[in-house]
Amino acid sequence: MPLVTVTLFLPLAGALAVMALRRAPGAVAHGVAVCTSALTLAGALWMWSRGVADTGFTQIEEVQWMPAIGAAYRVGVDGISLPLVLLTAVLFLLTFVFSAGVRERPHTYVVLMLLLETASIGTFTALDAILFYVFFEVSLVSMYFMIAGWGHEDRQRAALMFFIYTLLGSLPLLLAILGLYLGADPHGFDMRAWIDQPPLAGGAAMLALVAMLFTFAVKTPVFPFHTWLPAAHVQAPAAGSVILAGVMLKFGTYGLVRFALQMTPAAFHEAGLVVLAFGVVSALYGAFAALAQNDLKRLVAYTSVNHMGYVVVAVAIAALTLDPALRAVALDGAVLQMVSHGLVTGALFFLVGMLQDRAHTRDMDRFGGLLAVVPLLGWAFVLSAFASLGLPGLAHFPAEFQIFLATLRVEPVAVVVILGIVVTAGLYLKAIRTVFLGEPGDAWRGMADLSLREKLTLAPLLALIVAVGVAPSWVLDVIHRTTATLGLG
Repeated sequence: MPLVTVTLFLPLAGALAVMALRRAPGAVAHGVAVCTSALTLAGALWMWSRGVADTGFTQIEEVQWMPAIGAAYRVGVDGISLPLVLLTAVLFLLTFVFSAGVRERPHTYVVLMLLLETASIGTFTALDAILFYVFFEVSLVSMYFMIAGWGHEDRQRAALMFFIYTLLGSLPLLLAILGLYLGADPHGFDMRAWIDQPPLAGGAAMLALVAMLFTFAVKTPVFPFHTWLPAAHVQAPAAGSVILAGVMLKFGTYGLVRFALQMTPAAFHEAGLVVLAFGVVSALYGAFAALAQNDLKRLVAYTSVNHMGYVVVAVAIAALTLDPALRAVALDGAVLQMVSHGLVTGALFFLVGMLQDRAHTRDMDRFGGLLAVVPLLGWAFVLSAFASLGLPGLAHFPAEFQIFLATLRVEPVAVVVILGIVVTAGLYLKAIRTVFLGEPGDAWRGMADLSLREKLTLAPLLALIVAVGVAPSWVLDVIHRTTATLGLG
């Protein structure tokens, strides 16, 4: 059974079904979306049960596509991509559960989200560079229409900024792909061949690396290429923010590992200190920028810049070190941080969306005392906030601990990123005190606590945040099978 392909295209099949049922009630469209995404999650779990190989890719499926230029439909997974596929499937299912109440153009909404799910899984499973680029670009179109169609007051501007930044940012990647193609012998777009035998060297490899770094810096995003992110998050609907932060930002860091690190390792080793500096600045900038926010959603958005900065630091450490064991520690932390960030930030954006639906504001200064009024929502936010600030026993701690351990052993100066954790702790404690503690205002005394649909959305995420924090080995074992044997050139 072509399990990867079936899992990849199940959401697309669901989208086609919803289009065929466009005259049916909106509840039918949402029902199809939930069922389709549940089957996709079942496929991802089946892929997880099959496991990954000790070296290279596994569960590979390949069909000739454009043989004259060496392009083919090639998909597969390894210990780096498989956790991200599972994360994607989980977040999309919970997003569809949360979005069941959408009444504005529900069919179009569901079709775009299902198309985005296929594009996201395809980005993580593609083993052909052209196929990767196609999925990478399709995701931009889907998210653009999500923000523009179902966002908030300034959604058109935010959607346009998101699209222009990310589209222009992806063009250098296409040039890098063409350069790798021309350097390969024989010519082809098989990413496995480019990883096993990097096709470029010297100045050509450095040019390709710079192009890839630009693309993935915009997508991650890394300071100063992050300016599209706060506007996109603030204006996007809650479900869009969850997918943007939980899944799509990972395209950037996944690309750093899959393309920059594995396909131009020598050039990345030379440029590693520069990339490390960008990662450190991003981590610190994101934390301090979040501290200055009164808009709760913008605060969570800037913490994404902070946490993704840690991932960039880890990838740079992996490029700089010549010790395979230390490289594995750094990459284990990087990939686990991608997974934990998706879970934690996904929960936070869901909670901010639930709060905004009730209060019609995100201004923290207008709140107060909500823990007494909506205790389930309040305690869920407290748990997610503690996870985001790196509390031991929750998802971020095992990832960040490995990243900082690798940093100490390679470039001790980068340990200043620990300051980001201190600032993050301060900003979330301030948010909890301002929004949830104290005496509730009269305007909020009648606020409803979590509904059944919202509980079903949050409970799995909170459980996974604790599970990854308490027993990370069930994820790390899969990641480490690839990182422990990762050959760079």
